[in-house]
Amino acid sequence: MHVWVNGQLLDDPTAPTLRVDDHGLVVGDGVFESVEVTDGRAFALTRHLDRLLVSAAGLGLGGVDLDEVRAGVDATLGAEHLERGKLRITVTGGPGPLGSARGDGPLTVVVAAEPIGPSDASAAIVTVPWLRNERGALAGLKTTSYADNVVALAEARKHGASEAIFANLAGHLCEGTGSNVFYVVDGELRTPTLASGCLAGVTRALVLEWYGGREVDEPIGVAEDADEVFIVSTTRAVQPVHRWGSREWSTPGPVTAEAQAAWRAREGEDVDP
Repeated sequence: MHVWVNGQLLDDPTAPTLRVDDHGLVVGDGVFESVEVTDGRAFALTRHLDRLLVSAAGLGLGGVDLDEVRAGVDATLGAEHLERGKLRITVTGGPGPLGSARGDGPLTVVVAAEPIGPSDASAAIVTVPWLRNERGALAGLKTTSYADNVVALAEARKHGASEAIFANLAGHLCEGTGSNVFYVVDGELRTPTLASGCLAGVTRALVLEWYGGREVDEPIGVAEDADEVFIVSTTRAVQPVHRWGSREWSTPGPVTAEAQAAWRAREGEDVDP
């Protein structure tokens, strides 16, 4: 792993660097992006940085300097050529009181990169009993307040699954802990709208651009009974689901296979605006 913090590439990526009163540590006051690295290049970086700004604005974190962030990305990726890796960009509220109120100091900016292996050919998922609040202050934002996801993913792993799926307050399908969900009903590919409270995933958007699909909000049971299901994320790309709870499928289904082919045909493109 290589780590850059507030303008400096660390000699020791495990060295203590953040203050104990950093608001990201104290109350999870921060935003982040995970970016795929392929052949040493950050994929769709501009799209991720645009979303970072949206999340920061939604959290009330002003003054994010994208030139500084890009400098951190360049320094981190320049430290080692990664054939396949993950880049994590984190911005927090910086030092502050040991409570919810923010301080008036500078933001903390961290960029880290590490190699990753290939994702599994397919996934098992489960629906968890906790709900996403599509009307909450953090709905649709990629923040470091991830404790809900930690609890949900631990529950999923108790059931032999690698992802947990949330419904929202309306009982509609929302998202996974770190993925968006697509499903096929009568040959039609569907995925929840952003109004469901799901994250506006970069991979989600590209699948809709490159392959298509209808955005619709409907009860989670419709998706659980679908003909095919796949989940998408930065590290999973387009990953078929072979089991959802007690329901099993042969994977990939025909629509999923076409979506995978469409992704593979274009994932090497420069997709930044």
